[in-house]
Amino acid sequence: MNRAFNRKKDKSWMHTPEALAKHFIAYNAKFLGNTEVDQPKGTEVVKDAVRKLKFQRHIKKSEGQKIPKVELQISIYGVKILDPKSKEVQYNCQLHRISFCADDKTDKRIFTFICKDSNKHLCYVFDSEKCAEEITLTIGQAFDLAYKKFLESGGKDVETRKQIGGLQKKIQDLEAENSELKKQLQVLEEQLMIAQVPPGNSMSSKTSTDIFDMVPFSQMTPLVPLPASNGSALPPPASSTEIRRDLFGAEPFDPFTCGSADFPPDIQSKLDEMQEGFKMGLTVEGTVFSLDPLDGRC
Repeated sequence: MNRAFNRKKDKSWMHTPEALAKHFIAYNAKFLGNTEVDQPKGTEVVKDAVRKLKFQRHIKKSEGQKIPKVELQISIYGVKILDPKSKEVQYNCQLHRISFCADDKTDKRIFTFICKDSNKHLCYVFDSEKCAEEITLTIGQAFDLAYKKFLESGGKDVETRKQIGGLQKKIQDLEAENSELKKQLQVLEEQLMIAQVPPGNSMSSKTSTDIFDMVPFSQMTPLVPLPASNGSALPPPASSTEIRRDLFGAEPFDPFTCGSADFPPDIQSKLDEMQEGFKMGLTVEGTVFSLDPLDGRC
């Protein structure tokens, strides 16, 4: 393995300082993965990490899994690992957290760097067929420019980047917490909606109605007068002793109670003649019928 942090005065770098200070240099590589290591630096440390990740990748390849391709964006602020198609950032390794970078002289496709993440150190391993050494030198140039900028600013610039990095980490943690709280709130809202739905047998206590949505008549149910359209109560029904009258205010006709004085004389005389004719009987085909109830003939 070869260290890439040799800050020699006569070192000739591959890129202009503006390219790394104002923009970034992009490379494509295959990402074998990352693994935790015990030390922040050391050739033997990265060798063990490379052997471990190569073995894991060999097993995944035998299962049909391909090595994922990534895009590396290198600048004086760090190394970003992105998806080459969607440009989604998978890892953002800030430069002041990278403690070691090297390429493998026995396998010129492999290069690695160690980055501190919280309280642990992770070794990132990549496979590049033609650019492994060039990528390592580019990361070394980014370190050299960042160190010069650190000396020019008296260390304030690095401290500012550290504060920005800490704030970005807090923002990510808060976004994850906010997402979790939204999920919990959605679960509580669903439980509240379920609790507000009445049970299936709650309609059994409601009075049943017929097809016209009317309550059926029951002798045990007292009749309650309904209010009139103007809001006042209807008058109570007339008692049985009062004389009922029709729509025109006249007393209805009753054949059992009416007498002779109920009709004019001419009409009464005709009724009497008809009644005498019925009493005398009617002969039909030799058989006598009598309408007189006192007559024994039938």
